[in-house]
Amino acid sequence: MNRQQLIDEIRRKKSFLCVGLDPDTAKMPAHLNGDLFAFNKEIVDATAQYAVAYKPNLAFYEALGTRGYTMFEQTVKYIQEKYPELFIIADAKRGDIGNTSRMYAHSFFEEMNIDAVTVAPYMGEDSVTPFLGFDGKWVILLGLTSNKGSHDFQLTTDANGTPLFETVMRRSSAWGNKGNMMYVVGATQGRMFEDVRRILPEHFLLVPGVGAQGGSLAEVAKYGMTDECGLLVNSSRGIIHASNGQDFAAVAAEKAKELQQEMEKLLADKGVI
Repeated sequence: MNRQQLIDEIRRKKSFLCVGLDPDTAKMPAHLNGDLFAFNKEIVDATAQYAVAYKPNLAFYEALGTRGYTMFEQTVKYIQEKYPELFIIADAKRGDIGNTSRMYAHSFFEEMNIDAVTVAPYMGEDSVTPFLGFDGKWVILLGLTSNKGSHDFQLTTDANGTPLFETVMRRSSAWGNKGNMMYVVGATQGRMFEDVRRILPEHFLLVPGVGAQGGSLAEVAKYGMTDECGLLVNSSRGIIHASNGQDFAAVAAEKAKELQQEMEKLLADKGVI
């Protein structure tokens, strides 16, 4: 999916919601017997009208070995076949030397035809650029995350007082462009979105941390939204595990709808729709 197609879908659905498909078997309804694909299928069917993207986190699938990875593949294929307009992100956080990165890129972009993959920038340009040679595919680079440990490296400053995350963003933005590279910026970072937008005024940002992690959607939009939206805001647990009963899909739909309605107002206020 290219940039304009993503923007068009955001405007059509009046939403920039990304639903994180991070199914925790301990929180899933008992009657599903740990079947991640059956769970995901019901979640997707219930929330697809409110979302523009889905982001399965591979850790939740790889934890179950080959059986789990098969259910990840089934989930991706189901979305692609039934909802081809939806943007799919493999939250894999890859990042390795060139040859290995090329194999990762081949797996996600050519074998599975996924739209985007999250990538860690720590090893530098030659670990990221192998992902950038695929038409209509995206790298989502870890930029400024919402976890407590972000202070360990990302917010440390150099002799000029520049935080490391700013250096990473400035340098990496030259490797790709606004049509093939996004950045992860955690919702709990608040007004630091202003700093991010000074460096990356037009790039899309993938924003986790709204919902269960306590990030403010209104604050993210205030400081991070552009006139083309420029945001994909992810909610995982707050939607998919809002209920662990027989009504889990219906409750997920309610939570997704609530976010979509708030997003519609924010998009209208900004003049995006």
